[in-house]
Amino acid sequence: MREQRLSICYAAPGQALLSTSGPTRNILSLAGALSQWADVTVAFRSVQEPIKAEPYRVIAIEPHREYYIGGKDDLATRGLNPLSHISYLQALRSFSMRWAHTYDLILEKGWRLSGFLSAAFRLRGVPGVLVENDVRRWSEPVGDFRTVGKYILHSSAQFLAGFYSRRVPMIIAETDELKTMLVRQRGVSPDKIAVVGLGVNHTLFYPKDQAAARTSLGISLAATVLLYVGGMDKYHDLGPIIEALTRVSLPALELHLVGDGENQTQYEERARRAQIPVQFHGHVPHSMVPEYIAAADLCIAPYRTNAFRNHLVTFSTLKIPEYMACGRPVVSVPSGNIQKLIEDQVSGFLFPNDVYSWVSFFAAPPSREQLHGMGRAAAQAVQPLSWEKTAARYFEVCQDLLRPNTGSSIARD
Repeated sequence: MREQRLSICYAAPGQALLSTSGPTRNILSLAGALSQWADVTVAFRSVQEPIKAEPYRVIAIEPHREYYIGGKDDLATRGLNPLSHISYLQALRSFSMRWAHTYDLILEKGWRLSGFLSAAFRLRGVPGVLVENDVRRWSEPVGDFRTVGKYILHSSAQFLAGFYSRRVPMIIAETDELKTMLVRQRGVSPDKIAVVGLGVNHTLFYPKDQAAARTSLGISLAATVLLYVGGMDKYHDLGPIIEALTRVSLPALELHLVGDGENQTQYEERARRAQIPVQFHGHVPHSMVPEYIAAADLCIAPYRTNAFRNHLVTFSTLKIPEYMACGRPVVSVPSGNIQKLIEDQVSGFLFPNDVYSWVSFFAAPPSREQLHGMGRAAAQAVQPLSWEKTAARYFEVCQDLLRPNTGSSIARD
């Protein structure tokens, strides 16, 4: 008998392959590193763009359906239509029937109905690991009939996610805070949860020359540049910093925003009315993101804590370690795992994301020389993080789950 490499499907039922989205980068980075030890197939709900040759295979769960997602990466949230949900669940069952014979194990990326796909594969003899990154919280006011309907669907989805999560044999949570939330909110046994943080792609994100980056991007060499990269959505609130800039006078300071989202229009209008130095760059190729970070003096991760349960940021943020790996200090909120990444006044700044805190910060801003020194500390702090280490822990979890079935599931003639 010869032990062969595991065949693993890393499925993301709630995401499309979209290179500019954080979930896509997370999934593909892990898949690439995990391919050292296993044959990996990544399954997105849809594939929005081709990718170059990689050591893993990419497939679509619904290959014959077309979507226009406009930058959104969670297709399962579109419209919250119960009929479309039912149709998609049937598509997931069909997907499990078609591919069950191919894989030794399923990694299911958390989504609105976390655990459903793992349950479908389990019925066909394939064990699954749920890779959970959030416990979704309803944060909108319930004021009209349509919102009430959305709230009922949200609550139903959370009930089902809890039901399926408790039946998955193993869950990987990205932070200790998320593990605690899964235990409290979904009733998952803590013995079934392994905490494995995200990695950093140091081949792409590393310190680069600031002057060269600014010259190539057309950014003033004399300016103090604050940078945000990411979605302008309910989880990230750029309103306080934009409002603070209307109340202070810092002629040399510029705020640059890379990305877009549902709140971009209102931010643009507020900045235009106040005539403050804010530049909106929109979506840029992922390969260009390190160039923008290199051009910055200080990067920001302005989370809206009231969008999270108990105002606690439970997921493992990808943008902060990528900022830091490029040698840039970061401003963010003192919440959850963020406090383990950023050391206040050393590799960045931790304070509430509100207007008062930003005005206070701008009243006595650090010099560019101070920020450059903090950037060196930031790069050193995240140097130990890598996708190879993250993937190694994932592989250990997979091996532990399959070990009792080694004779029939892994080893083959």
